[in-house]
Amino acid sequence: MVLLSLTALTSILPAALAATQHFDFSIVNAAVAPDGFSRQAVLVNGQFPGPLIAVNKGDSVVIPTHNQMTNPNMRRSTSIHWHGFFQPRTSDMDGPSFVNQCPISPNQTFTYAFSTAGQTGNFWYHSHLSTQYCDGLRGAFVVYDPNDPLAYLYDVDDESTIITLADWYHNLAPAAQNVFFQTGVVPIPDSGLINGKGRFVGGPLVPYAVVNVEKGKRYRLRIFAISCRPFFTFSVDNHNITFMEADGIEHDPVTVQNVDVYAAQRVSVILNADQPVGNYWIRAPPTGGSPAGNPNFDPTLTKAILRYKGAPNAEPTTTNPGGPKLLDQQMHPIAQENPGMLGSGPPDVAITLKIAQPNPPFFDINGISYISPTVPVLLQLLSGAAQPQDLLPSEQVFILPKNKLIEVSIPGGGAHPFHLHGHAFDVIRPSNDNNTNFVNPLRRDVYPINGGNTTFRFFSGNPGAWFLHCHIDWHLEAGLAIVFAEAPADNIAGPQSQITPQDWKDLCPMYDALEADFQ
Repeated sequence: MVLLSLTALTSILPAALAATQHFDFSIVNAAVAPDGFSRQAVLVNGQFPGPLIAVNKGDSVVIPTHNQMTNPNMRRSTSIHWHGFFQPRTSDMDGPSFVNQCPISPNQTFTYAFSTAGQTGNFWYHSHLSTQYCDGLRGAFVVYDPNDPLAYLYDVDDESTIITLADWYHNLAPAAQNVFFQTGVVPIPDSGLINGKGRFVGGPLVPYAVVNVEKGKRYRLRIFAISCRPFFTFSVDNHNITFMEADGIEHDPVTVQNVDVYAAQRVSVILNADQPVGNYWIRAPPTGGSPAGNPNFDPTLTKAILRYKGAPNAEPTTTNPGGPKLLDQQMHPIAQENPGMLGSGPPDVAITLKIAQPNPPFFDINGISYISPTVPVLLQLLSGAAQPQDLLPSEQVFILPKNKLIEVSIPGGGAHPFHLHGHAFDVIRPSNDNNTNFVNPLRRDVYPINGGNTTFRFFSGNPGAWFLHCHIDWHLEAGLAIVFAEAPADNIAGPQSQITPQDWKDLCPMYDALEADFQ
């Protein structure tokens, strides 16, 4: 994994002197073979996963993004979502096509520029145009905290401890999507990858990724599920792991042996290298689809190697004894994160979202299947739309009044990992749990709706247009989404009004002028 340039001085600067970090993205089509099967992909700077972005607390980023794609078999326009960042006053930089911006046209450059605004932890970036990120445009984004309140738990936290979990498809995403729409069968990956390396049944024995450790040290493993469909169960043979962070929110430490990481979720766990010097399997079998649906796919091949200093250069022979798995009910934000800050009183706005699939493979929420509007929702708000009848399509856009307690309930199942843009949320009623926790509920920005009446809360203090959607990208494309239009008037005027540079305003005219094949 390549680390983009980071000014070393920022690691010792106080937050008040936070820096602006510059990165340069060229979005290209090129061949890659992470599991030994060569195919064309959508890549950032020719890499999969994309280059690691690493900055410090309080930093801002400037990322000129050059669309240089030419392959007619994949989408040639693009947009990038900076997943997990709240984007105060920069909703236009959030990235989802037709919610926050028009896509970047071929042969054009658009500059993403935003502040990390005090957030720290694990984030990531990915294309947010149709199912394009399934073709490769995805990578990790870390914001380090020089004064991390949980730093006493670990000794090592650097590029070597970053772990990405991905699914990989041999078919191009547009073709796989068409098959999905015709058959109703969600695409099944050909392989699972850890740090961009994996194997498929009958394929070449691609060397597994290696995570190096030294006996006696404690490592903060930052784990990113950059997948389009499956969730992963992460473990390290013969080692306990201590959960400490979910989606950029630090939580009280919990020691377990397995952690489920759903599509788009991120966790940090502490691994104590306290076992005999040797090689141990890191396992992250993906769940989502079966080998019967794709003979290339064997979940047990999604592995990497934990190698102690002094161990031979060899594959492990260890086995996975199982053990306790992290439960939602064990996850509680640390005191500095103000657990229970939203209180136990009734919400100001209560929203129920009922998922249905009356016309498979397409999904409905409250009877409506999401279809991208022709004019981005944020642009509609900035043009004065303030009432449901002003917004197109109004059935898919929920207007939120400013500075109110919002409660969302989603009855049903299906293991849909829902992501809310612009916010993290408190899960006061986890999936398949009849108990409500107002005191210290888990807080994150992606949560799987696995059954029961899953309920979460957030505060509408961040004006903008914010997507809420299933992060199984195939399901999103099949309509499993809505948009929140938050505090419409405050987007236009006042201290929280949006900052909209000229190159953002130019995106829609350029995109609308394209021939259909380039859109």
